[in-house]
Amino acid sequence: MSLRITQVDAFTAKPYRGNPAAVCVLPEARPAAWMQAVAREMNLSETAFLVGRGDGGYDLRWFTPAVEVALCGHATLASAHVLWETGQLAPDVQARFHTQSGPVTATRRDGGWIELDFPAKREERAATPPGLEEALRVRALYVGKSAFDYLVLVSSEDEVRAARPDFGLLATLPVRGVIVTSRSSSRDFDFVSRFFAPAAGVNEDPVTGSAHCCLTPFWAGRLGKAEMTAYQASARGGVVRVRLRGDRVDLGGQAVTILEGELRAEPNIRGEDSPISESRPAR
Repeated sequence: MSLRITQVDAFTAKPYRGNPAAVCVLPEARPAAWMQAVAREMNLSETAFLVGRGDGGYDLRWFTPAVEVALCGHATLASAHVLWETGQLAPDVQARFHTQSGPVTATRRDGGWIELDFPAKREERAATPPGLEEALRVRALYVGKSAFDYLVLVSSEDEVRAARPDFGLLATLPVRGVIVTSRSSSRDFDFVSRFFAPAAGVNEDPVTGSAHCCLTPFWAGRLGKAEMTAYQASARGGVVRVRLRGDRVDLGGQAVTILEGELRAEPNIRGEDSPISESRPAR
């Protein structure tokens, strides 16, 4: 076996920033257990697997080291970047993906930007669950809940950056992850956020496209604007341009290829010591 695998830093124009994702374009579909084994080996927040379709689009699935997820922004951006960079798609051709969350697309824009068309994931006000503030070690001004995550509004960017969660406690909450957000203190950005998902095997995700599917309508309503620029304030950091269009969200980012390699050993997916986890919601 010899399959190309590419590692891309997404939502950044600078190497070793943003969110790293592995991308593997397969000649044919592989079992979920096979893809999960490769994702564990890559040990990145997500590994994306693509299979070409007769209609010119691609089937796209995403796996963390622990679970399959239903939607992932940065690994989709990385996938489109690889297809264009390797000539599998012409530069002026839109990348079309078929996913568990329905069709999503990626389009090249000027200046090396890539724009993703994703579903909006609106949150609704929710009661603060026991242990949430204790796990995050912040004071929540507002708590909302989307189909996937809790969203926690805090008073300032300093509080977002200073959050030091108890990941063990956070993993007990019955959601995929928790978004912490505030208005930005910089004129360069409208809002900032961080994203924690220990239950999905990722304590802190560096830059989370799918979280911005919730953040975009949340901040559009509060700031009175449909187009915004966001910063995810993880240690690696990343910039996301967002635009709300009804029930859709446009997510803009850049990408940089870091390394290319080959999978030369076939994962042994028979007689696994532990079962492969079931599919989980979006990243």
